[in-house]
Amino acid sequence: MIRSVCTLLLFCLVVPAWGQQTETDLQLTLPPEIYVVPGVPTNIYFDNIVLTQSPDKYRFDVVCDFGQSEQHHWTWTPTAGDVGVYPIRVDLYSADDTLLDSAASVLRVTAGAASPSSEPIQILIIGDSLTHASAYPNEIARLMTEDAKQPWKMLGTHKPASAAADVAHEGYGGWTWWNFVNKYEPNPDGTHRKRSSPFVYLNDESKPVLDMPRYFKEQCDGQLPDYVVIKLGINDLFSAPAGDVAGTDAKIDTVFGYADQLVAAIRAAAPNATIGICLTTPPNARQEAFEANYKGRYSRWGWKQIQHQLVQRQMQYIADKSDPQILIVPTQLNLDPVDGYPDNNSVHPNKSGYQQIGSSIYAWLQHQLAGKSPAPAAK
Repeated sequence: MIRSVCTLLLFCLVVPAWGQQTETDLQLTLPPEIYVVPGVPTNIYFDNIVLTQSPDKYRFDVVCDFGQSEQHHWTWTPTAGDVGVYPIRVDLYSADDTLLDSAASVLRVTAGAASPSSEPIQILIIGDSLTHASAYPNEIARLMTEDAKQPWKMLGTHKPASAAADVAHEGYGGWTWWNFVNKYEPNPDGTHRKRSSPFVYLNDESKPVLDMPRYFKEQCDGQLPDYVVIKLGINDLFSAPAGDVAGTDAKIDTVFGYADQLVAAIRAAAPNATIGICLTTPPNARQEAFEANYKGRYSRWGWKQIQHQLVQRQMQYIADKSDPQILIVPTQLNLDPVDGYPDNNSVHPNKSGYQQIGSSIYAWLQHQLAGKSPAPAAK
C-alpha cells in the first residue's frame, strides 16, 4: 500500500489557558463515506476533522493508495480510470510520534449513472445564508451542466440576483430548521426577509401548518424532487453554550426535533426522494474574522467546539434513522478553513470555499444518480 503522509510542523507550543485540551479531547472524526468524482479535486483539511485550536501541533498520517498529503490537507483528483471504492485512514500523532487517535472511511469514486435518464432529475436545496448566496448551488449547476450526461432542474421559489440561470432553491439568511417548519408571516412584504416558510400554509382552520404536498403542487408545478439537499445548522446552534457539552447536546436535541418534522414531511410528500443532510461546515480558521463580525461576543474556538459536536451528532442522527433515503453529505471535509474564507467573515466562505461546498454536494449527487429514475409528478 502506498502511504500518503503529512507531517505538520510544530509552530505553537503554548495553548492559551482558556483553550487547553488533553489528548483525549481531540475527537478525530471522519464520515463513513467520502464521495469523489473524476476530474474534480477532493480534500480532507486536517483542521476540519479534529477538535483542537492548534492542529499544527500534531502530525496527520494519511494512509491511502491514492492522493497526496500537503501541510494542512490531503488531496486527490481522480481520473475516469479510478472509479471504485477505496479505504482511507487518518492517524493522528503527537509531536513525539505517539499515536493519539485514528479514524477510517472509504472513498467512493463514481462517474454518475451508467445509463442517465433522458428526463431531468429534480433537485431541491434548502438552507440558510450560505444557500441564499447561491454560490454553491451555482457550482452544482455548473458541474452538472459541464458533465452533460444527466438533465437536471432545480426546484424552489427563491431566485436571488446572485443565482445563475436555472438555479433556484429555498435558502434564506438567518434561517433554521425551526423556521422552515413553523415560520408564518401574516404580512409579507414581497422580500425574502419578511416572508413565511415556503412550506407553511394556512389550513382550513386558518392555522399555519407544514404542508409539503401543497408546496410541491403549487410552487413546483406538481413536480416532486428526486434529491433534497438540506444545509442547516449554523444559525440553529451558533448561540449554544460553548464548552458545555451537555448544554449543547440539549440544544441539538431540540433542533433535531424540528429536523424530524421537516424530514418526515418531505418523506411523506415525496417518498421516492433521497434526502442528503449536509454536515455543518467548519469556521474560518482566523479568530480575527470572528472579532470583525462579533466584537468579542463569539470566538472561533467556541464555535469550533459546537460545530465539531454538531457534526458528530448529525452523523449519529442519520445513522440512527437507518433509512437508505436519508444520507450524509460530507460537506465539512472539503472546505479550506483558510483560503476558502475571506479575512473578515467567520462562517461565510469566499468564492473558492463555496465552490468546494458545491463540488462536495455534486460528488454526492453523482454517487446517488446510478440507477435512480426521476420521481413522478404530484397528484
